[in-house]
Amino acid sequence: MSTPENIHTEFHRMLGREAKEAQLKQRGHVFWFYGLSGSGKSTLANALERKLVERGFVTKILDGDNIRSRLNRDLGFSDEDRWENIRRISEVARLFLDSGHVVFTSFITPKRELRELASDIVGSADFTPVYVKADFETCAKRDVKGLYAKAAAGGVKHFTGKDSSFEEPEAGSVDWVIDTDRQSEAESLQALLDQVLPLIQSDSQA
Repeated sequence: MSTPENIHTEFHRMLGREAKEAQLKQRGHVFWFYGLSGSGKSTLANALERKLVERGFVTKILDGDNIRSRLNRDLGFSDEDRWENIRRISEVARLFLDSGHVVFTSFITPKRELRELASDIVGSADFTPVYVKADFETCAKRDVKGLYAKAAAGGVKHFTGKDSSFEEPEAGSVDWVIDTDRQSEAESLQALLDQVLPLIQSDSQA
């Protein structure tokens, strides 16, 4: 992306990410939780954050509904608006990453191209996609937000899994898969902890 005319960035004069990570005694990283509504993304992100904070890590959760209620309240759920939603939040995640934070996002992110967009903006070395897997029927039974019932009655347009498709990760992808159809919340949380900690621990913690 080109820099607009008459914009002169100050990145080169700012204190770098390495200094922030040294101060926080951790490695920054973005863990991008994606999956159908009701699959357990936000539940796991919140539980994982609490476990990490107990261990002294500095974290930030970027939740889809929270972001759409404020920063992205002007966006709908068309393909174009979903793209812009992910673009904006990826830039926000990158800002927190640059300050040394461990970042968890919780966005449906239904298309592979959207996940690739997020990875490109954040940087693939600092970006781990986490597919929180649960099938449509399971999520409809949970229906924690009442959206599935509303969608069935025709009250939600572009509903992912019904009117709008969801693309699972391709075979052989680097995406982590947390199957909440088959695992309890405690089992899913432990699996995440085991994989997350090696990526965010500083050399002094390892």
